[in-house]
Amino acid sequence: MKKSIIIGLLLMFNSCSASEQSINQEVVKTEKTLEQKIGSMLMVGFMGTTAYPNSQICRDIRNYHLGGVILFDYNPVNHKEPKNISNRTQLANLTTQLQNCSVDGKLLISVDQEGGRVQRLKSKYGFQGNFPKAKDIKRFSDNQVRNIYLDMGMELNSVGINYDLAPVVDLAINKKNRVIYKLGRSFGSNPNAVAHYSNIFINAMHENGVLTSVKHFPGHGSSLGDTHKGFVDVTRLWKQKELEPYRILTQQGVLDTVMVAHVFNQKLDAKYPATLSYKTVNGILRNQLGFDGVVITDDLQMGAIAHRYGLKNTLKLAINAGDDLLLFGNQLSVKSMVSTKKLVDTIKRMVIRGDIKETTIDKSNNRLDRLKQKLL
Repeated sequence: MKKSIIIGLLLMFNSCSASEQSINQEVVKTEKTLEQKIGSMLMVGFMGTTAYPNSQICRDIRNYHLGGVILFDYNPVNHKEPKNISNRTQLANLTTQLQNCSVDGKLLISVDQEGGRVQRLKSKYGFQGNFPKAKDIKRFSDNQVRNIYLDMGMELNSVGINYDLAPVVDLAINKKNRVIYKLGRSFGSNPNAVAHYSNIFINAMHENGVLTSVKHFPGHGSSLGDTHKGFVDVTRLWKQKELEPYRILTQQGVLDTVMVAHVFNQKLDAKYPATLSYKTVNGILRNQLGFDGVVITDDLQMGAIAHRYGLKNTLKLAINAGDDLLLFGNQLSVKSMVSTKKLVDTIKRMVIRGDIKETTIDKSNNRLDRLKQKLL
């Protein structure tokens, strides 16, 4: 009898403990301030090869629960000095410091590592640095392609990078395209082939604990202009089949995030470029194609956005369009660099005024929480 009573008390205690734990976790969620919920939606670039506890980037990560950071090797301020990446040991130490600043150890630490011309981890810094461009991948067998991307994922993981802004799923359908076709960044013009190689890429990253972002929705392969520099209208050249890789990969269930581009397409939205378009993000990507994960913007400091919209309008339109993670690389121009505080304060004022609903912020936070649960 005594033994059964003790067992019963233990079961009751364990039940209470589990219940208390659940309640505590819920309290943590509800205690997240509006500033922290907004900060969770931001991915920013910063200057520095270290991130000590008193550094600005560490304070921003800690105080605002910053969603992520993006790292670059090239320094736009001082070309003779690295921005974030100088060698393997330094980079591994930096990412460790950054994660130590975060509240959950799941800060998204990203780079653009595609292969070919676009790879931040270069041989001159002690990395492999010679991964083939997407255009050349078809020369290899599927097993060889898998091994190539396993090596890439392993290298990213070895220095604490957990989020690769790749692969490119744009179609190589415009030979005059300077940013995709001529750089060999596309797996080809056939949507099925592009989806096939992208699937191999994504799964190889997953085997190494690295999340991915397919880009650039709803298709940059047909464009003539460069959204880094200014407004790009793809209305006349864009083809419906550019959506197919997204449809296929969504159905396969492998997508982590989708990066939306700054291209303007009157067929999809007569007023706004894709990044700022509710019709494109919520209408096509979410409702039509069925993607319910995190949508990340291309760099919101690119000319296509920065030259036409002010910061306030850019933030309001992007969030209301359904974008979950707003990217500010602080990389393209010294004049365009913006602080995390300014971003958070600007968005907070719009929430208070009712220009942005807090429920929209909450939905993005929930999607971001689900994404981070994939991290080991």
